[in-house]
Amino acid sequence: MLQNKYIRLAIVAGLVVLADQISKALILKYLPLHKSIPVIAGIFDITHILNPGGAFGLMANMSVVVRTVVFLFISSLAVGLILYFYIKTPRGHAFLAAGFALIFGGAIGNLIDRVRFGMVVDFLDFYIGNYHWPAFNIADSAITVGLFIFMYHLLFKKLPEE
Repeated sequence: MLQNKYIRLAIVAGLVVLADQISKALILKYLPLHKSIPVIAGIFDITHILNPGGAFGLMANMSVVVRTVVFLFISSLAVGLILYFYIKTPRGHAFLAAGFALIFGGAIGNLIDRVRFGMVVDFLDFYIGNYHWPAFNIADSAITVGLFIFMYHLLFKKLPEE
């Protein structure tokens, strides 16, 4: 039974990493930097952006060395922490475990970008008029969904007991 838990982690996180890295490879290959493909006029474009910072461009203006060290450390710490939470999640909390697996896969996907490029490839660009949500990617989406699942469990006291 214990192996099934880790097989699920490998499948969920692996699918996130695979979808994330394939989508980013397609963007890098076929869409020039800062170019857009309108998908839903006035709401959603596919736009090739390289984000040297963290969420919402946090620390984007810092030196490359500091930024690289900080983000590689934080990303590695996050991956380890999420893996720990996943391991500690009892079998009866499959939804919570799935949330942790999504976060884990998303963190790995963005960590791969940081190691390869020193920044993250973003391309999902939502906006209304001149008001843009910061561009993001599939890894960011998986992390966000996983965090919502975790918050649901936290807010509604659905966390596993020790």
